[in-house]
Amino acid sequence: MGVSASVLELENRRHRVHGTGAKNVDAVERFAGCVPVMLPPLGERLEIESFVERIDGLVLTGGRANVEPHHYDGPPFPDDEPIDPERDATVLAMVRACVAAEVPVFGICRGIQEMNVALGGSLHYRLHLLDDKDDHRMPRHDDVTVEEIFRLRHPVRFSRGGLFERLVGASEVMVNSLHGQGIDALADTLEIEAVAPDGVIEGVRLKDDRTFTVGVQWHAEWKPEEHELSRKLFEEFGRAARARAQSRSRREATAVRSLAPVVADSIITARAG
Repeated sequence: MGVSASVLELENRRHRVHGTGAKNVDAVERFAGCVPVMLPPLGERLEIESFVERIDGLVLTGGRANVEPHHYDGPPFPDDEPIDPERDATVLAMVRACVAAEVPVFGICRGIQEMNVALGGSLHYRLHLLDDKDDHRMPRHDDVTVEEIFRLRHPVRFSRGGLFERLVGASEVMVNSLHGQGIDALADTLEIEAVAPDGVIEGVRLKDDRTFTVGVQWHAEWKPEEHELSRKLFEEFGRAARARAQSRSRREATAVRSLAPVVADSIITARAG
């Protein structure tokens, strides 16, 4: 199971590391039932197609930096905006390769934005600057606690008859909210699963999806044991990943059996020679 990582700078920017939050890893292991393997943000140095052949699912985690606007023809960021070009170069290509290969994808927070951009959509740079949108950013005062940051902030309403509605048997749930950017134009290959009261898209799914290709704007990795929809999304993702693993094992076994006569003939020929 691939889990996307960001480039992080530690100790006053003296050390650069690749990493992601522990809760992302824990949620994949505990609720999807899969072994997480970090996807390093290597950009063009990573052999994307080869990596995709070896994984059975991809989790796109949140991250501090936003997707750079040149990927969706947006206006340039201010000079002080945090960016992660190596992650952009890695993950956007990975999304397209996974969709093409029918590898399950679960995008979380920044992850839903990456999915949308990778498939041809665009983003709003700052939702809170738009007249008709709410402020979806986390609380910003100095003594804010982790519990307050991740508390349930607003409801999201599900598309009627969609996956989210079927999973929980309800029309809406409350979610946390920790994002500045949000989906503007939705990619043509995606469909809406959930929206916030102000119309911000909070959940998407690949149209005509034969596996699990889903994105959510909230942090589903935060206490999924207490959030029914987040937990069930991880469980559905895990089932899709295991189904792919079984299919991949069958293909590999078939390939080995088909090679056996060729290998045997080669051995006989060599002995005869």
